[in-house]
Amino acid sequence: MLAKILGNDRGVPYSIGLMEALYCAAMSASDLELLDRWRNGDSRSGQELFTRYFDSLCGFFATKCFADADELVQRTMLAATRGKEQFRKEASFRTYLYTLARNELYQYLQQKRRDGVLDFSITSVADIVTTPATRLARDADRHKLLEVLRTLPIEQQTLLELHYWEELDADALAEVFDTTTGAIRVRLHRARQVLKERLGDEEAMTNPART
Repeated sequence: MLAKILGNDRGVPYSIGLMEALYCAAMSASDLELLDRWRNGDSRSGQELFTRYFDSLCGFFATKCFADADELVQRTMLAATRGKEQFRKEASFRTYLYTLARNELYQYLQQKRRDGVLDFSITSVADIVTTPATRLARDADRHKLLEVLRTLPIEQQTLLELHYWEELDADALAEVFDTTTGAIRVRLHRARQVLKERLGDEEAMTNPART
């Protein structure tokens, strides 16, 4: 799939030795170095760049729309491929990629909403997508956290996941959400408070004798 997106669709498989060499080269090259090589016609550098973030993108989408996560990863990669020449390197490639991923997610959820009315600061994934992401849960605590996150407004869920799971700082999040660093800090504070309250409510419902 990556080879087709990046232009290497001749059907010639990469050898194991070549893939190992590409991996070693990619680990020593920065994202922007790989991007420059890709822009100059080296599709393998583009493939390695996406391989670097493939798992993270899958995780980003799977917590919100598990059934269509693969399709959304592909859409994000295609968007990055089409826009690689327009990326001005004012932010990191990682931040740029998550900006595209957020846009693809919002477009997908907008299409899911039949009435066409969707406010990402209010509406939660649980209001739109019925397929749970609990198959990703490795233990009861993660299961619980995922379920509660899915009840938050989509913007808050996305913000918290990118901050804590993908370790994007306030500056990077400001790029992704197209706002100021100060606004991001305020949004993070509010999102943490809402999550804390929802987790407390969940605990109270699960263990009423403690309340």
